[in-house]
Amino acid sequence: METAEHKDERRPCDQVRVRVPATSANLGPGFDAFGLALTLYDDLIVTPGGSGVTVEVSGPGEGEVPLDESHLVVRSIRRGLEALGVSVPGFTLRCENRIPHGRGLGSSSAAIVGGLAAAYGLAGVPVDRERLVVLANEIEGHPDNVAAAALGGFTIAWTEGDSVDEGGGRALRLDPVDGLAAVAYVPDNRVLTKEARGLLPSVVPHSDAAANAGRAALLVTALTLRPELLLTATEDRLHQEYREPAMPESLALVHKLRGSGLAAVVSGAGPTVVVLGAADRACPSAPDGWERHDLRIESAGVQVWSMESG
Repeated sequence: METAEHKDERRPCDQVRVRVPATSANLGPGFDAFGLALTLYDDLIVTPGGSGVTVEVSGPGEGEVPLDESHLVVRSIRRGLEALGVSVPGFTLRCENRIPHGRGLGSSSAAIVGGLAAAYGLAGVPVDRERLVVLANEIEGHPDNVAAAALGGFTIAWTEGDSVDEGGGRALRLDPVDGLAAVAYVPDNRVLTKEARGLLPSVVPHSDAAANAGRAALLVTALTLRPELLLTATEDRLHQEYREPAMPESLALVHKLRGSGLAAVVSGAGPTVVVLGAADRACPSAPDGWERHDLRIESAGVQVWSMESG
């Protein structure tokens, strides 16, 4: 519900600009729970006016995604405005994308979080990040990537209840240890999240679940205090190996990098591979046909700037 406080804070705007980061989820043992925000961004520019929607896209997704009300950012803006009790009949949306699509770096979560944040900007009220995670989880279906995109840093996400009133998507943000960085190896091919999830078994051995629980707990310490533990802490038995049929080259790269002492994991649903560690550690060049991105951890999460009318 819209609050009186929000009514008092509203400021009409001529344009809203949003910057939303890429994210890497799972991080090995933290399946559907852990996420990191990374310094690779999509930028959105929303200009209200008229009665329809105009969408322009540059970068990843150009010529592929719809340019109408079915565009994921547009749908997320509409959902955010509905939740805030605000009507903006028409607007122009420009998406300046840099996050690869279908590669496991949170492009859909960035679209959702960016669209919801833009709705706050259009409504002229400060972003309520906790509520944004709840709304984004409703759209995305799981909160790990959206939490990191919304809050920045290292996030632990979970769900409570079956409705917004009961809690929905929740997340806790932690500060990563100073100097933590990520090297992302991005292949040409894509893997759909639905395809990757379809390879997971409905039942896993108790010993594997127990091992992952211990490694996930250790990973919290490794990411926030003890980065020398990252190699051990990123071991996984729940999802990565099961997904090998969909991304054999990615799993081969993970094994090669880990064999060299690097904390390599499949990023999200893949096929991108991410190495976590100090910024000055030596990582090999990208394999043929892959791109390498040297990234830092984005601390702020999604950011919104409104140009006020008048």
